[in-house]
Amino acid sequence: MNHAEVASHPWIKSYPEGIAWDKPIDTTPVHEQLLASCAKMGDATALDFLGATTSYRELGEKVNALAGALQSELGVKKGDRVALLMPNTPFYVIAYFAVLRIGATVVNCNPLYSIGELSHIVSNSGAEILITLDLNVTFASAEKLVSQGHVKKLIVAHFPNALSGLKKILFPLVKGKDLAKPAQSQAASAVISFDDLIGMRKSPTAVTIDAEKDVAVQQYTGGTTGTPKGAMLSHANIAANMSQIDAWGDGLFYPPSKIVAVLPFFHIFAMTVCMNVPLCSGAQVVMLPRFEMKPFLALMKRTRPNVLPAVPTLLHALATKSTATAELLAPIEVAISGGAGLPNETREAFSKKSKAILAEGYGLTEASPVVTCAALRVPSKPGSIGLPLPGTDVRFVNLEDADTEVPYGERGELVLKGPQVMLGYYADEAATREAFNARGYLRTADVGYLDEDGYVFLVDRIKDLIICSGFNVYPRAIEDAIYRHPAVDETNVIGVKDEYRGEAPVAYVKLKEGQSLDEATLKTFIKDHLSKLEMPREIIFRDELPKTMIGKLSKKDLREDYEKHVKSKG
Repeated sequence: MNHAEVASHPWIKSYPEGIAWDKPIDTTPVHEQLLASCAKMGDATALDFLGATTSYRELGEKVNALAGALQSELGVKKGDRVALLMPNTPFYVIAYFAVLRIGATVVNCNPLYSIGELSHIVSNSGAEILITLDLNVTFASAEKLVSQGHVKKLIVAHFPNALSGLKKILFPLVKGKDLAKPAQSQAASAVISFDDLIGMRKSPTAVTIDAEKDVAVQQYTGGTTGTPKGAMLSHANIAANMSQIDAWGDGLFYPPSKIVAVLPFFHIFAMTVCMNVPLCSGAQVVMLPRFEMKPFLALMKRTRPNVLPAVPTLLHALATKSTATAELLAPIEVAISGGAGLPNETREAFSKKSKAILAEGYGLTEASPVVTCAALRVPSKPGSIGLPLPGTDVRFVNLEDADTEVPYGERGELVLKGPQVMLGYYADEAATREAFNARGYLRTADVGYLDEDGYVFLVDRIKDLIICSGFNVYPRAIEDAIYRHPAVDETNVIGVKDEYRGEAPVAYVKLKEGQSLDEATLKTFIKDHLSKLEMPREIIFRDELPKTMIGKLSKKDLREDYEKHVKSKG
């Protein structure tokens, strides 16, 4: 690489030894990679779900069987949308790859979304087939989608079949109330058994896929700012990001590694980092349907995984809960934080308990998702979200003019190019145009800067920016100050309307167990770390702070809470 290229891509000189920014990117469709991995790994364990294991050979057979049945029994064709509505289970993995195997498009659905949000996603995407579980938490929503006319067919997996031995037998007896009865539901005529389809052992017909143009996953995003938009991720987009992560991991995701999958696969971070990358590399994925401390620690003790993709709230819980001992966390070699900014206090607390490399990464749905990441084998600059992945070009542009770059060290909006960037938003040309600047860089709405060594630092989200008396106030700076207080467990800052300043910051705080703190004391504590404009107008204490399904602290829910809070005060 010549001097001019290095000058325009300053991160290259900071790359870990042995990793090349301009390496060739593999865009082989992910299902082809998965089936090749299944053929190669045979009886090696691919999936561990609460102790029930699935071998690579078995996974490949079930993917092909379901793919064949989707074609022959339900008439699913190339380009059709198929919605998945379920937490992490082997059923999700089989369904995901089966849909891709026949050239159809996966539409991921969050089981905790409201019926209104789910209705929009399935109707907008045109997904008439939905694959789900017979757990009440998922089937109730699926049933309503059928009654509303959005979904024509429900493929329903029997949850106990994902369990092993005695658990499989006892679940209907002990937790029968959690199971729905699809055959007796209002949607019974639309229900087809997941296991029956696989049991037909149909062989799929070959489908020609154009990796660059054909959509593999239609991932909905942007619900916090309005109606969710369907980001169209091609087979090449997803495969490219896998290839980039594989190169960055420098062997991390290969056997004998075990990767924890407690983040939900329907979220783009987990789909790529917890499922696609390790399974296509022959590693083992150890799953939980959701994060709960006791089952998580039992998983750690039983399987001793060495790679932990996580969100900051999960890392915070591990760092602060006494039951999460250093001994139990000892197998973890690398923890990858994503999905939200990693507070310094969480980083420091986790590092005191674990010797693992804690690497913060950054991504967004529209980029399949990973854009930058701290090194996974050696330490990186503290506070940075790392370096751009191979083949990824990042810039920072003026907040008022997205076509004008700002110098190193100056704050601007992060924009990027790369083979992992989406084709566009489904049936929304206007939103697609707005997503890119005049030079074709994807706009992220994230504010930060690039230093002279090519490390990327983020400050906040543009949409979370608080304009206070005409000045930019960043919630994350306030949150970092509040986290310094030893009694604070979690905090989240939002902007609210203010008659005098236009907007003002309001902080929500959850205290550590057994701690007490009042608003005046906390304001006195943080005043030396903040300007007068940054000082929260109000600090509200809560026993719990709302989180999204993936575990990120939710500003959207807090804004709604604050409106109720104001009304209650009259």
